[in-house]
Amino acid sequence: MTAPHTAPARVAVLGGTGFIGRVLGARLLEHGAEVISLARKAPADPAPGRFVAFDLSSDAAADLTELLDRERIDTVVNAAGGMWGLTDEQMYQANVVLVDRLIEAVSAMAAPARLVHLGTVHEYGMAPIGVSQRESDQAAPVMEYGRLKLAATEAVVRAVEAGRIDAVVLRLGNVVGAGQPGHSLLGVMAAKLDAARRAGETAQLSLQPLTAQRDFVDLTDTLDAVILAATDRSAPPVVNIGTGSAASARLLVELLIEESGVPTEITEVPAPAGTGPETEWQQLDITVARERLGWTPRRTLRQAVSELWQAQAATPAP
Repeated sequence: MTAPHTAPARVAVLGGTGFIGRVLGARLLEHGAEVISLARKAPADPAPGRFVAFDLSSDAAADLTELLDRERIDTVVNAAGGMWGLTDEQMYQANVVLVDRLIEAVSAMAAPARLVHLGTVHEYGMAPIGVSQRESDQAAPVMEYGRLKLAATEAVVRAVEAGRIDAVVLRLGNVVGAGQPGHSLLGVMAAKLDAARRAGETAQLSLQPLTAQRDFVDLTDTLDAVILAATDRSAPPVVNIGTGSAASARLLVELLIEESGVPTEITEVPAPAGTGPETEWQQLDITVARERLGWTPRRTLRQAVSELWQAQAATPAP
């Protein structure tokens, strides 16, 4: 299903300069919404809508309440957070403290906005091969990032159950699309392929078996889900957003190589001890998204990877 023709009227996007937040802001503008992009510092490239420097991991919740009230915001999307290159304490501030303050800020608004919080499949941890993870399953994250994101989701759900806020958490699969973060596997591979293309050389890629099976989801499909969640207040507090099918990371890399058209030589390197398909499986059950939110994924992983590559190839050379 495509995103609805209607959209929230006045939206604040936290993390509005990031991978998902930036394109979400642009999509909301296309739907006629007024958008405020919030982030810690102004980006080199202008953010969608109007940019406001704000950092909830350090700024007071009352200050955000004042801003949201002044701007008559009816929807807040939290696309902020942090993982790569951060200490555990920094991750805690970016993923838990920020959400606690966000809940406080939204609940104190004169007319509380609808909150759409972007969670992650990593909150679940791994599952046995072939098992789809449902919203009602016991979460057992295996990495610190997943544990912190789970704590944030639980805080949002508690606030909803207490009647403090109107909110939904979208547990996203591994999102793939244009503007892929450079520290991610596909971001790293795309940069190497692009460097080889610009130099007229054969790309040299060293790859582990990459047998991990994960639920990857297209960025455009993800944006559709966010807009639906912002406008449909009948959804339950937590909704999985993925394809409902696991795919190997190796498949995604191979699709990227094909889409790039760059001659490539792959050197196989051993995987770290203790890893493999038995311990690396995630597949989301998306029944709730389909039945309660009216959302289903429409795009293929090849389309997602193709847009990732097109964006990478259009990036000015460093």
